[in-house]
Amino acid sequence: MIRSCLVLVLLSTWNCYGQSTSSSRAAAEYYLAAYAQHYGVPLDFARAVVEQESGWQTCVRSAKGAVGIMQLMPETAIRLGVRNRCDVEQNISGGVRYLAWLMRRFHGELRLVAAAYYAGERTVERRGLAYSNPDVVVYVASIRQRVEQQRRIWNAPSKRAPRRAQ
Repeated sequence: MIRSCLVLVLLSTWNCYGQSTSSSRAAAEYYLAAYAQHYGVPLDFARAVVEQESGWQTCVRSAKGAVGIMQLMPETAIRLGVRNRCDVEQNISGGVRYLAWLMRRFHGELRLVAAAYYAGERTVERRGLAYSNPDVVVYVASIRQRVEQQRRIWNAPSKRAPRRAQ
């Protein structure tokens, strides 16, 4: 009985690809920070995209065919050289490179970058800020809210009182 309970507990903490769910989140955080810094993408923006797209689930599949932690579409993954969209490092590398490319294409305008990540760059390129698809508007607002929430958390003053000089 104890052995079967132990096996059940161990299995419940492992995802379908043999990685611990807690270790895969830590790995995802590591790769996201490293690639965001390397490609010059604001980390809070990249985190907001991951939270919105997959909620940190490593191999989730959308109804439209996007896969992985950054929800890469098959065509986008091919274009970015991502062979396994369920591989956390490959998916994040591709997703962050795509964000960096969109940042260059839309001159750092993160509202357009978020909209293009969701709806495709060609669609947003044609309409710019006039693009008013309700789903895209909600998506961009959610990304913005997540970024602002992260900035408040990271910039919050410490609760400890500062030391006095003696």
